[in-house]
Amino acid sequence: MIDDIDRNILHWIQKNSRLSISDIGDKVGLSVSACHRRIGILEDKGVIEYYSAQLNGEKLGYNMTFYVEVSLESQNDDVLNAFEKAALARPEVLECYLTTGAADYLIKVAAPDTKSYERIYKRTIAALPHVSRIQSSLVMKTVKAWTGYPTRLS
Repeated sequence: MIDDIDRNILHWIQKNSRLSISDIGDKVGLSVSACHRRIGILEDKGVIEYYSAQLNGEKLGYNMTFYVEVSLESQNDDVLNAFEKAALARPEVLECYLTTGAADYLIKVAAPDTKSYERIYKRTIAALPHVSRIQSSLVMKTVKAWTGYPTRLS
């Protein structure tokens, strides 16, 4: 069970995973050893899966983001597995979700410009196995981007 102290630790780790255990302990009112032990338990339980840096796509030259709905020829396990395996192998596919609704998958792609996206569309997305329909949407403005899960329950 995760208690309020664990949730507070998770809040600070998610906010800045470069904080030292000492700094996190200070923020949540724990000694370094107690904080280290709790973080280890959260890692062992799989609550903390990994640590990473969030990069700025625009500063890396990715000025456009697209969400792409992909429908497949069928939804049998072999078709779904082949599509997922191919999508996982493509670095252009930033995120990929099996969804309900009109499309089978929702894919997130970033590109420097429309010409680059056209190339990704033709060479990557349309080339994925068993694709029957593709619908792309250009993100015009990011109002709120995901930066982590809420750590405090309402």
